[in-house]
Amino acid sequence: MTNADLAIRAKGLTKKFGKKTAVDGVNLEVKKGEIYGFLGPNGAGKSTTIRMLVTLLAPTKGSAFIMSKDIDKDVMDVRLKIGVALQEASLDGQQTGTELLRLQGRLYGLTSKELDERVEELKKLVNIGDAIDQQIKTYSGGMKRRLDLAAALIHNPEVLFLDEPTTGLDPVSRMQVWEEIRKLNKDLGVTIFLTTQYLEEADQLCGRLGIISQGKIVAQGTPKELKKKIGEDVVIIHTLHDKNKVVSLLKTIPKIGKIDVQGHEVSIASPDGTKIIGPIALKLLKAGIHAEQLTMRSPTLDDVFFEVTGNRMVDKDKDNETSDKSKDENQAQSKRGNKK
Repeated sequence: MTNADLAIRAKGLTKKFGKKTAVDGVNLEVKKGEIYGFLGPNGAGKSTTIRMLVTLLAPTKGSAFIMSKDIDKDVMDVRLKIGVALQEASLDGQQTGTELLRLQGRLYGLTSKELDERVEELKKLVNIGDAIDQQIKTYSGGMKRRLDLAAALIHNPEVLFLDEPTTGLDPVSRMQVWEEIRKLNKDLGVTIFLTTQYLEEADQLCGRLGIISQGKIVAQGTPKELKKKIGEDVVIIHTLHDKNKVVSLLKTIPKIGKIDVQGHEVSIASPDGTKIIGPIALKLLKAGIHAEQLTMRSPTLDDVFFEVTGNRMVDKDKDNETSDKSKDENQAQSKRGNKK
């Protein structure tokens, strides 16, 4: 692959804040016209990498090029070629959507005629509809995300950077944003670089992925390639017995892969789950260990993340549900206390 085929390339990209290294020698190549994603938890270095690539942060070391323009030496050229939607949309609630887009367009030097045409195009493209002429403070979270996308696209950028584009959105709004991203990529050929903490989002949207942990890319490839590397199957044992005893027992079985314990579940990665599920069942039975469930499934990106980092990705949706449940319980307790 030649440099002319690349929308983004980085070599040894590093960012330090004092003694802390936030991004540690990232090497990256993103082809023109693809959707590439960074998957990783909070603090992994995703947002810092994006901020360097879009010229908002200067690298401590290393280099990067966007459409062959140097992020350090050709800052203005880079900014004309990219669109950026960061985690926190900087939207003025008093403005209407149209006012925001026209202001953004004027900053990029668009004429009134060009603005009229572009705003009409973007209304259809990101499905804003009549809400475009309402104040932004009346928008839902999903509408604000789509308007932020429209603002990032006002000048027809060649590369679009999206930093956790669906964080905080409900499942319906999230899927709507996914659809807009696919449309931008397929219909307009925009190269898209996004970061995410959502496993499903990475799996569904990205043609290729970089798994990032502690500032380093620890694995790269298509979602299918990454999952295939850890084996064809994952065997799951759900049991209430002592997990240390279960793990010790499993280690005596030949060709057992990496073992992980999460709550009441023990999972084993295997190149062929059908060959080990029988011996596992027999070993558990002979040891008097009762398995409530013994199942087999295909690997997920969470399994890949565990394989390359030793940790599991946090399921943000479940965390939000738990948080909401806790809030409801606290409110109920507070009401009961007030009644007393």
